Amino acid sequence: MGREVLIWLGLLILFLVIEIATVGLTTIWMAGGALAALFLELAGLNIGWQIGAFLVISFVLLVFTRPFAMKYINSHHEKTNYEGIIGKVVRITEKVDNLQETGTAVVNGLEWMTRTEKDGETLNPGDLAKVVRISGVKLIVRKYEEE
Repeated sequence: MGREVLIWLGLLILFLVIEIATVGLTTIWMAGGALAALFLELAGLNIGWQIGAFLVISFVLLVFTRPFAMKYINSHHEKTNYEGIIGKVVRITEKVDNLQETGTAVVNGLEWMTRTEKDGETLNPGDLAKVVRISGVKLIVRKYEEE
């Protein structure tokens, strides 16, 4: 067995181990390129052809299969509690004033510290606000106006 066979086999195993460890479609395309290069080595082609095949096959697999794979692998993404709050309309329970560092709102039965998007804006208890993002443990909101 030649030195190149061991190199391509080692790279193939390395890329597969990384793929298994990360489960994120990170190196599977390079594993395909390494497999193609290994076959070319076994067929007796020189190292230039092997490296070329590795690069071309890895690139082609990445470009043409990654969008398809990401669409179907990530299609069952469930929002976490954190992500599910963004975009919700909440009722303010304590005056929101960034300068005074006050404000709370209740979301899904839990009370959150709340701040407005703009420092000069205040919201009063009973006002509705839309959550635009979360910063640490604070909801960042803007006054909700029905569309």
